[in-house]
Amino acid sequence: MGTISNDPPATLIQDLKITTQNVSLVFPSRKTERKKSMFLSNIDKVLNFPVETVHFFPSHEDFPPHVAAEKLKTALSELLVPYDFLAGRLRSNPETGRLQIDCNSAGIGFAVASSDYALDDVGDLVYPNPAFGQLICKSVDSLEQDDQPLCIVQVTSFKCGGFAMGVATNHVTFDGLSFKIFLDNLAAVTAGKPLAVTPCNDRLLLAARSPPCVTFPHHELDKFHDSNPPVIDATSEALDFKVFRLTSDDIARLKEKAKASATGSHVSDARITGFNVVTALVWHCKALSWDNKESNLDRVSTLLYAVNIRPRLIPPLPISYTGNAVLTAYARATCKEIDEAPFSRLVELVTEGAKRMTDEYARSAIDWGDIYQGFPNGEFLVSSWWKLGFDEVEYPWGRPKYSCPVVFQRKDIILFFPDIDDNNGVNVLVSLPSKEMSKFKTLFHKYLA
Repeated sequence: MGTISNDPPATLIQDLKITTQNVSLVFPSRKTERKKSMFLSNIDKVLNFPVETVHFFPSHEDFPPHVAAEKLKTALSELLVPYDFLAGRLRSNPETGRLQIDCNSAGIGFAVASSDYALDDVGDLVYPNPAFGQLICKSVDSLEQDDQPLCIVQVTSFKCGGFAMGVATNHVTFDGLSFKIFLDNLAAVTAGKPLAVTPCNDRLLLAARSPPCVTFPHHELDKFHDSNPPVIDATSEALDFKVFRLTSDDIARLKEKAKASATGSHVSDARITGFNVVTALVWHCKALSWDNKESNLDRVSTLLYAVNIRPRLIPPLPISYTGNAVLTAYARATCKEIDEAPFSRLVELVTEGAKRMTDEYARSAIDWGDIYQGFPNGEFLVSSWWKLGFDEVEYPWGRPKYSCPVVFQRKDIILFFPDIDDNNGVNVLVSLPSKEMSKFKTLFHKYLA
């Protein structure tokens, strides 16, 4: 059954002893067509916050860290031609106040650093070590705050000859799928090959209609009247931090549990996916762990998760679309229903969220954002990095030993990320107040028993 990493591994290093040798700017390798600005969709513009990922590579005889760093730097310069917006800067349109990217070729950041440790000394790469944040360069100190790059890459060498590539991007630039394509292109150009995929940079493809037309109630969204909204409200509570590891066998048993209880249900075998069953399990545990002295069963719990809308639009968006082409799907139920319903019903409710995301629903949600400036609204959001495939990118020095986000503790975000040893397994990162975590843990084990 699933296991829990209650405490940091005994070998966890909290200070990687990083020394930064150099921080510079990388510019497009040749002059790009000067655009006044890049339009940002209503999905893009509410995602104005950093996303940080780290990609670990073992030593390679032909590509020591300094050689890999130079190849990456050169490849990034080449990539800034087709990805010209990445070398730009965030600005507000002086006439409308709308956030946009000034495509001014001001460059991205590139840092070279070293650690006093070998990669094996770092320990369990799957465990979300806060020290991994040291593998990210968060700003270029020589630049003013309003002139910071939209992307900074840091290459950190380890004593063993391995290295880490830490990438910080503003979320307005990419969603997970388009970032994976960016990495595929980076790997291809680093190897002297042509682009794996030609990026589509036309963000107007997701512009709101004129006039905007909201045709659905959007329970997954809420209004704000501030120019810098949160994605979901943060909490100042003290939180416990645990990783729940589900093996491929655990997930197979959850699928069987859903199928066995599906008599009379509208959920088909095709909908009983790994993501849907794990999300249903997490929803059950999260909703019923709510710490409230009053009756909990009448409370409505709303689960949020992202859905790729590229294939759902008419006509479909290009797979190579570089912007954020994900919208928030939702599932809602009372805690009583979540407690008493068969597992197949929870899975069915989860699947309905994605099924709801038709072309018209997606356009309605985008138009809703034009009118109300909305952001996701729910009890918690499942953020899945599970099947993005960052660790499948083939660089000249091989695939990453592991790729992961640099995580932070949020009560309202539950993170799915892949396992290093089990391709079909998943790690579920949960942050909750101590009393709620105790309930979550009990429910988790009970459901898997």
